[in-house]
Formats: sequence, C-alpha cells, structure tokens
Amino acid sequence: MTAAESPPDGTIVARREGSITVLTMDRITKLNALGPSMLSGLERLLTDIDRDSECRVVIITGAGHRAFSVGADINSWAAMKPLDMWRIWVREGHRILQRLATLRQPTIAAVNGYAFGGGLELALATDIRIASESAMFAMPETKIGTLPGWAGLSRLPELIGLARSKQLIFSGTQIDAITAEKWGLVNEVVAPATLMARSLELARNIAANAPVAVQLAKAAIGDDASALEAFAAAIAAGTDDGAEGVTAYHEKRSPHFTGH
Repeated sequence: MTAAESPPDGTIVARREGSITVLTMDRITKLNALGPSMLSGLERLLTDIDRDSECRVVIITGAGHRAFSVGADINSWAAMKPLDMWRIWVREGHRILQRLATLRQPTIAAVNGYAFGGGLELALATDIRIASESAMFAMPETKIGTLPGWAGLSRLPELIGLARSKQLIFSGTQIDAITAEKWGLVNEVVAPATLMARSLELARNIAANAPVAVQLAKAAIGDDASALEAFAAAIAAGTDDGAEGVTAYHEKRSPHFTGH
C-alpha cells in the first residue's frame, strides 16, 4: 500500500501493520481539516484497500494529538456558488464517505482529539469508534450558517437517537468522550497514550477471525444496498444450475436446468 501524494492541503498516509491498514489524515497545522486533495486521496486508497485480499481491518485516525479532524476545510467550500457546493462538495463528500461505510473490510476510527463537523461525519461512517479521553465531538455547522452535509443528518440519529442528534446539531455545542460513550456515539474511551494500541488490539482480534465471514456479517448488518443482490447472485452462481448456465453459454446450446 502506498501513501497518497502530499499536496499543500494535506494528505492521507497509509501504512500496514500485518493484515491491518492504518490511514492517517495528515494536515496537523489545520487540525486535519478535510480538503479536496485529502478526500480524493482517501477515495483512491479505499478503492485499493477494497481490492486488497490481504487487508482484513482498516483503522483511520488523525495526525498529532489535538485532532482527529475538525471537518471540512471552510476555505475549500466557502467560495463556492450554491450549485457548485451541491454538485461538487456535498455530493463528492457523500460518495466518498459512503465508500468508507460500505468498504468490504471492517473499519475502526481511532478518535484522538477534536472530531467536528465533517470529521465527525467521517467517524460516523466507520464501523467502530474508539475515543481518547481527550476527544471532543460536535456538529458546529449551524454556528456558521450551514448544516451537516456528508450524511451526518442520517447517520447520527441512527447511533444516538433523534433527540440527542437534534441537541448536537441545533446547538452546535461540544460533548466530551465520556458523554459520547454514554450516548452510544463511541464504543470505548481509553487513555490518550493507549488509543492506537487499543485500536490495533481490537483490529487484530477481528483480523484473527474468518475474513469472509466477518465481511459478510458487515455487509448484512450495514447499509450497503448491493449486499442482498450480491448474496443472491453468489448463491445462484454456486449452484449446479449456475454452472450449467455458464457451460451452456460457452457451448452455444440451450441449458438443461435441474433445480439444484
């Protein structure tokens, strides 16, 4: 696995820990704010990971200790015209985070600081969230006259319910890691010094299990609209009739189906 390129507005760095891939949002000077290059780099890496049969679990975190990600880079979208914001920024962000949500491998967010706005939405797109005791969470978009745009309006209520989602989104205020765990936003809270060690421990526990079974379980539990069709097609292709259909096609004859 190679790291994405390093443009001025940050990058996503990938490294391997055996069968685990660790992705790090690397833009420390801007608290890992997500710009276009980081988003496109993330999409490229996710495409590579999905095709990587050796990768069993993915961890995503932020560089440094202050922030997981403070969200979408305001400078990247503030100058956009409304139609361009819809056509480009919101739609592309949705597509890339959905790519993360439906990645074949299980994903863990190691939240090491601020997870605000689009950064929190990115964490919501992972399967499991482990938070440092110093982590803080917020949906502050209403404070600058906008609202969550990368599926936070749907994923957040799925995790913590409507009332608490409304509280976070309407007020824009922050909650700490202990509150986030109490509300069901994160799975565990650990000391800052042990965040990556705990995330890797959990990833190794998952990676030790049968990878196909784990990935099928993720697809069945998750919001991947293609999962049902994929399961059905795989079952059909594995039957005697499936083999007969392909054989008949190659032999240019009518198939003889038996119902087995």
